[in-house]
Amino acid sequence: MIRLARARGLRAQLVLVFLLVSTVSALTAAAITYRQGHAAIVERAQADVLQELRAHLTSRTPDLPADPAEADLRKLARQLDLAAGTRGWHTALSYRGGPLIAAGKQAPPLPAQLRDQAASARTALAQRFHHAQAPWLAVSLPVTAAARPHGSPPLVVYASLSLASQQQDVDSLAAAARAGALPVALASIVPALLAARRLLRPVRRLRTAAEQMAAGSLDTRVSVTGDDELADLGRTFNTMAATLQADAATLRDMEARARRFAADVSHELRTPLAAMSAVTGVLDADAASGRLAPLTAEALQLVSDETRKLTRLVEDLIEVSRFDAGAAVLNLDEVDLGELIAKTLDLRHWHDRVRTDTPPGLRARLDPRRVDVILANLVGNALRHGGPAVSVRIQVRAGADRIAVTVSDDGPGIPADLLPHVFDRFTKGDAARTRTEGSGLGLAIAAENARLHGGTLTAANAPGGGAILTLTLPRHQAVAQAGSESSSKTK
Repeated sequence: MIRLARARGLRAQLVLVFLLVSTVSALTAAAITYRQGHAAIVERAQADVLQELRAHLTSRTPDLPADPAEADLRKLARQLDLAAGTRGWHTALSYRGGPLIAAGKQAPPLPAQLRDQAASARTALAQRFHHAQAPWLAVSLPVTAAARPHGSPPLVVYASLSLASQQQDVDSLAAAARAGALPVALASIVPALLAARRLLRPVRRLRTAAEQMAAGSLDTRVSVTGDDELADLGRTFNTMAATLQADAATLRDMEARARRFAADVSHELRTPLAAMSAVTGVLDADAASGRLAPLTAEALQLVSDETRKLTRLVEDLIEVSRFDAGAAVLNLDEVDLGELIAKTLDLRHWHDRVRTDTPPGLRARLDPRRVDVILANLVGNALRHGGPAVSVRIQVRAGADRIAVTVSDDGPGIPADLLPHVFDRFTKGDAARTRTEGSGLGLAIAAENARLHGGTLTAANAPGGGAILTLTLPRHQAVAQAGSESSSKTK
């Protein structure tokens, strides 16, 4: 039941609780009504019996001898039975603690507890009991002697009365109470629904506002009325939303400043690095010809390598800044994908280290330069991090609308904790190494280029070991993206 209520929402739970409380209240009221009605009916019957019995005794005991014989007592019992009329009680008398004397009718046995108490009681007593699976009422009425008003009563009159008719009244009362509890429970459904709807209206507004905030609308607020707990929750939500909006605006501003700073620094470094690269190129030629001392040539080689790394990092940062500024464009052209892959490998002298499986004549409309960057980053990453003696394979699968290019290796694979972040910026395979050949931006740039094409780039580990990077691209770019430039040249 609890799982069902949870599955159907908070409104169902509130209605269920409301119905439960209403049902318990109705049943409790019915039970109290039954008990009070039952007690009132029995007490009424008891009072009527005692009143009539006392009246009959008052009119008949003056004729009783001072020391009555058994026949006198039996006669009095017969007279009292006849006086019962429709009540139909059965009387019995006990004189000075002696045996019970009745008129001869078949009467139920009196409760022993009542007889023991009535032997010394100065007031009337009553006790309910069951005989032959039927309810009965037994009363005792002492008849005291004038000479001994404070002693034990010399004569005690008992009367047994069937409560069958009263029990019928009690049963009718119980049936009415049960019948009334069900309509009350059913009638409470409508106010339960209305109350649940009213109570949950602020909760629904909060849920809608939270969904809008999750979708990016941080300026969402909820209208708050009243001073109850839900109103306090709404005010707290608005305060939280305002704080989040301010923090998000601050973070966006800081991020924009950081990106502008990186872009500005990269552009400022580009010119001096170009000059440094030209100079190191000339010096590299001198070192190769042997015109420089060995130590000088070694130092020059170190400077030349670091200059190339810094130049590559600056170029990557400039490319990233174009993506951030939305300035990256596609120069679409229809190309043969197999030829494009072969050119990528030949340009970097990787052809003898990579096995390819590309269907011949597979043509697609894409940006050759950007796809070259993607492939170079994927293959270079596999050769760099796949470990020694690693073979890299490129497989191409073509569908009617999309092309999938898979780059796999035989290395140890991507660490599980790094796998979700492999396409994040400045992510490196070995975090313990502070200086690596890569900038940590290659796969991030590849992913941005894939998204610019309307494709995807995913990473996974093969069951037998090794990393698998899959590039999926649309085969035909029907309409170039906004701001892109489409080349009309066809190869």
